[in-house]
Amino acid sequence: MNIPAKFDAKQVEDKWYDYWMRHKYFHSTPDERPPYTIVIPPPNVTGVLHMGHMLNNTIQDVLIRRARLQGKNACWVPGTDHASIATEAKVVAKLKEQGINKSDLTREEFLKHAWEWKEEYGGVILEQLKKLGASCDWDRTKFTLDPEMSEAVIKVFVDLYNKGLIYRGYRMVNWDPEAKTTLSDEEVVYEERQGNLYYLSYEIEGSDEKLIIATTRPETILGDTAICINPNDERHTHLKGKKAIVPICGRVIPIIEDEYVDIEFGTGCLKVTPAHDENDKVLGDKHHLEVIDIFNEDATLNSFGLHYEGKDRFVVRKEISKELEEKGHLVKIEPYTNKVGTSERTKAIIEPRLSDQWFLKMDQLVKPAIKAVLETGEVKLFPKKFNNTYRHWMENIRDWNISRQLWWGQQIPAYYYGDGKEDFVVAETIEAALKLAKENSGNDQLEIGDLTQDPDALDTWFSSWLWPMSVFDGIRNPENKEIQYYYPTNDLVTGPDILFFWVARMIIAGYEYKGERPFNNVYLTGLVRDKQRRKMSKSLGNSPDALKLIDEYGADGVRVGLLLSSAAGNDLMFDFDQVDEQGNVLTKEEIFKRKELGKPELYVSPLCQQGKNFANKIWNAFRLIQGWEVSDSIAQPEHSRIGLEWYEAKLQKTLTEIEDHFGKYRISDALMAIYKLVWDDFCSWLLEISKPAYQQPIDKVTYDKIIELLEANLKLLHPFMPFLTEEIWQHIANRTSEEALIIASYPKKTSFDEHLIARFEIAQEVVSGVRTIRKEKNIAFKDAVTLSVLNSEGWTTDMDAIIAKLGNISSIDHVEEKVGGALSFRVKSNEYFIPLVGAIDIDAEIEKLNAELTKAEGFLKSVQKKLSNERFVSNAPEQVVALEKKKEADALAKIATIEESLATLSK
Repeated sequence: MNIPAKFDAKQVEDKWYDYWMRHKYFHSTPDERPPYTIVIPPPNVTGVLHMGHMLNNTIQDVLIRRARLQGKNACWVPGTDHASIATEAKVVAKLKEQGINKSDLTREEFLKHAWEWKEEYGGVILEQLKKLGASCDWDRTKFTLDPEMSEAVIKVFVDLYNKGLIYRGYRMVNWDPEAKTTLSDEEVVYEERQGNLYYLSYEIEGSDEKLIIATTRPETILGDTAICINPNDERHTHLKGKKAIVPICGRVIPIIEDEYVDIEFGTGCLKVTPAHDENDKVLGDKHHLEVIDIFNEDATLNSFGLHYEGKDRFVVRKEISKELEEKGHLVKIEPYTNKVGTSERTKAIIEPRLSDQWFLKMDQLVKPAIKAVLETGEVKLFPKKFNNTYRHWMENIRDWNISRQLWWGQQIPAYYYGDGKEDFVVAETIEAALKLAKENSGNDQLEIGDLTQDPDALDTWFSSWLWPMSVFDGIRNPENKEIQYYYPTNDLVTGPDILFFWVARMIIAGYEYKGERPFNNVYLTGLVRDKQRRKMSKSLGNSPDALKLIDEYGADGVRVGLLLSSAAGNDLMFDFDQVDEQGNVLTKEEIFKRKELGKPELYVSPLCQQGKNFANKIWNAFRLIQGWEVSDSIAQPEHSRIGLEWYEAKLQKTLTEIEDHFGKYRISDALMAIYKLVWDDFCSWLLEISKPAYQQPIDKVTYDKIIELLEANLKLLHPFMPFLTEEIWQHIANRTSEEALIIASYPKKTSFDEHLIARFEIAQEVVSGVRTIRKEKNIAFKDAVTLSVLNSEGWTTDMDAIIAKLGNISSIDHVEEKVGGALSFRVKSNEYFIPLVGAIDIDAEIEKLNAELTKAEGFLKSVQKKLSNERFVSNAPEQVVALEKKKEADALAKIATIEESLATLSK
């Protein structure tokens, strides 16, 4: 069989992925086997593969491939999320390039463009996942806007509305002025930012007196409808019942009293702008204040902004502060740090805004989900530390704002039929809505054309919270065969940043619609960070191109590199450099210049190089085995018999460790256990023990057993390194499609001899001791030596054949006293001797040691002379003196070692 000298990942990966796809190994249908199900965290349809996806999907693939080998019916459902805000932004940007504004289109026209964009660009990431080796059931690929998926979402909305859990309310919401939509509280990220505190003077009506107020947002004075003071603040008692005049706009507003005002903050006076602050809105409602909204939907000022109309809020902030100063209303400005809410998607600064929105009541829905994780443990989070985060979020939950002012998404199934805000019905279809509208209004003359559907779309998460059920059509057809078989799913692998956005909401939905958990375990991966501990992102330019890494190191190499350094729940520090063709590390400027010139991106990653080296190690070990001539006429040597028995025991012990690691979702530790087993135990020890003498054949019994153990190794490795392992597996023998590694049987656990492993470890230490002496004394391996063992308490001779083979020992003698003229080393309570007579040129060795002794004594003399100088010791820095004392100690130790060696050689 022609086996290439080098493992070429590029040649292998497409070949085996196509082979797996062609034979439908990834596809699952319900049968008599126990199911093992994973649903992919659906990436945004706008997304491309990045390091976080690589880590997350590699872990999922490891779990699904392992389950497949274990004989389970493995089903990994892929798909993408329609990502309302991100996708609509992409489509709007593309239309602008074509000179088209969204506002000039009807909803239907815009959606036509959106679907065209989705067909052209959407789902790229799923194709990229195939390069990683992801063994998803691609026949089951779902998209959250697929007709049947959308139908499930609408069905759930109507059901929750009919249960009284969804309501429409005029509330203060988080407004994203860039996406021009409301956001839920969870989609707002608070960041500390440096700003200013502006001290402004307001005139008191009918008086020369002025009132000083501190604000971080001077532009909002145009929406002020009151000044509030604390009734317990003696400084302002005289202001009770008076009125103030808002600077610039001249509006006369009341001075009200409320204990809400913090006497210690600023001047103890608060400007009240009910349309632009949640707490101000509460005060406004309590004191029946006018509500004046000064912003357009894009956060430019409207007509209430007077001469600032049409200008952006931050432009106005600068200009109005200048005008206030010119008119004598700006007293002072102080630097001020505060937390600013930003949009999780667009990064725009959020604007509080009063708006009619749809909300889902959460206080009762959340209770089964709290119980499942924090009380019964029906759903387990790994690592467990995330239970505290989960508890905090769930016990402080607020009603979920589920409506978005977007067109890309499921349109809210509410239909208006009258003039009032309350003249609406909620139904799954417009036909059903018409029937309800007639009943509600008592007007049998109503027609479909009289109904107007709510223009808002549902929050994207309102579709993805149904994902584990809707991918198996469990909402529309709750008793169908697939949902009964695959649900609840087994494991969910995702990032901790969406623990509440998605994970918690899926648990809530699972108990509401199936009466049980949606999954058994949630494995929360860490975030991938660069060597400066920064989260990898496009904007920072600190994330390598995932596909180019695969091209450079092979999918298996990248998978191993990522997993070896990704402990459960901890962030992964991914170290890499961008280099030129000669391997020189590039600066940011050089990288930018190369991109302008269209030169390829090249990466150096120690982690991925480690993975690639591991693949090469296994490949070379296989080539070594395949290169042996096999004979069925020679007996199996004793050292081979022992070595094979030991490795079988070691493999079984490692298998037990691996099972324990997988049970705790310590995927990195499981891989490391296999890595050590294969690299150290198989390649470095077993093959060395078993390999025949130069140009000699190997016995068939040993060879067959090594192949058997190699195949067991490949089964353990396959979930982590699918391409390399399938390639070697198929090279070992001519396999039918029913015998492919991907569907082979995982090694079975059996009992193993722990004592055998312990005795072999002692033998390994002895071999290492012999090799050290050979290296130090330049004794060639081809020259056999003898070995004597003193104090052989508890020592058995069953490992002598191993020691003799690996150390080229001609004989092993057990003695009662120390052996003269020999070098020795210790292992446990035993002392081992290698006689030097005949093994080395003793006279030459004595001459060499005497030269080393003279040099060491001269060095010691110079150091001690320096240390005997009181002036040096008194004046030199403490660390310098300490360094000299260490040099003295090291020299004394070296001299003692040389003298001991000379004494041994002279016996």
